[in-house]
Amino acid sequence: MSSDHGADYATTAARLGCAPLVDAMGRLHNHRAHILALSSPDPTRPLFGPAATLAYLPYRDDLPQTGTGFGELFYQAVGDDPAGKVLVLSGGGYRDVSHGGGTKLSRVARHALAGVLADGRLRDFAQLRDHGFATWCRGEATRWGGDTVMPFAADVAVEIAGVCVTPGDYVFADTAGAVVIPRASIERVLQEAAKIDAEDAASVARIRDEHPPP
Repeated sequence: MSSDHGADYATTAARLGCAPLVDAMGRLHNHRAHILALSSPDPTRPLFGPAATLAYLPYRDDLPQTGTGFGELFYQAVGDDPAGKVLVLSGGGYRDVSHGGGTKLSRVARHALAGVLADGRLRDFAQLRDHGFATWCRGEATRWGGDTVMPFAADVAVEIAGVCVTPGDYVFADTAGAVVIPRASIERVLQEAAKIDAEDAASVARIRDEHPPP
């Protein structure tokens, strides 16, 4: 993804919003791609970018991966070109448990990622808001969750609310919900979503002019 194309894609996606993108995915693909509305420290910030995935699993103290830690897996996930990516955190079966907070996720700001999509709760909403990136998750948490879920693998396919997300898929989220778009389909989906948006506008115009039957 060139930076120019990425900026153009992000601008177009934000203008269209989640619903037309979901409808476009429905026209072009047969699999589930939509995620219902999530929470955000700042709902005015839409989220868009290619996915960098990090899989959580239920905590176990006997697995060597537990010693790897979030930081090492974060860098494995985002790779050598992290700017503009979306860090996607799977739920590990515990959507109501904290998967991170302002301290761990300060890496997202430091490396200029677009933001975070988490299928779990996050701590420190005020701090996350101040970091300046877009964050969408299951809600704010107060308690640390490291004894319940653990980051286990990076740069792998993950499941978010019944949707498969593979590294490099495009992710968009706003107040309506979220959608996951295959990388190879992004231009077609954006074009189809623009057509849907225009069709909807034309329908609204016709409805305004219609009259009830006599």
